[in-house]
Amino acid sequence: MNEEKENINKDLEESKAVEETQAAEETPAAEETQAAEETPAAEETPAAEEATPEEEVNPYARFLLGTKIGMTSIFSDSGVQYPATVIEAGPCFVSQIKTDENDGYNAVQIGFKFDRKANKPKKNHFSKNECEPMKHVKEFRIDEDDQFVLGEKIDVKIFNEGDQVNVSGVSKGKGFAGVMKRHGFAGGRASHGKNSVMRKPGSVGAGSDPSRIWKGKKMPGRYGGDVVTCQNLEIVKIDIENNLLFIKGAVPGANNNLVSIAI
Repeated sequence: MNEEKENINKDLEESKAVEETQAAEETPAAEETQAAEETPAAEETPAAEEATPEEEVNPYARFLLGTKIGMTSIFSDSGVQYPATVIEAGPCFVSQIKTDENDGYNAVQIGFKFDRKANKPKKNHFSKNECEPMKHVKEFRIDEDDQFVLGEKIDVKIFNEGDQVNVSGVSKGKGFAGVMKRHGFAGGRASHGKNSVMRKPGSVGAGSDPSRIWKGKKMPGRYGGDVVTCQNLEIVKIDIENNLLFIKGAVPGANNNLVSIAI
């Protein structure tokens, strides 16, 4: 009897040991599944925090360079049609910062379109300012407190729809023209004995004193090809993805010409 009791007790102890080992093996598995379920949630939080923030817009940037593409029509919500000029504006990069101490005035030089065929002087100028060589460069005056960084990117995000901007460009060249086309003269009379003076300028100067043509006299000459600025043009649409500005009205110059836009 005693031996049978001892055998029964041994069997019970062995079964308990087996159950404990199974429980010990199952516990890590459960903990691993819980950890596996909790790990993605823990990893998702930093990923959401590490999402790339939107690029900050420099509030001091109020100017941009671009290329005139052409003209089109824009329709408002009420169905009104507006003529608009499409300009590929930027991105531009700050290539030089001028200060009153070093240069006698405060200005920012920005470049537009990378120049792969830049010559040595241009490469040296841009390498000195830690920038890639640019095809087109222009300076804009700024206030003393305005802050810019070399190599800073400036794009169409500095503008908003409805802004009033000034657009400058070189007007179309029209060759040699007379005073009627160039300056809007009325021309001479076609009657009362006039002969071959209908499109002539007429009298152009004084007699013996001063015996010369005054400087600045409006006369025939080369027409067009001047720097023209159109003021207070409205931005009706902005395409940020393609760096396009839709400006109400006409803009100086031919298609593919360089223009500058400033508030």
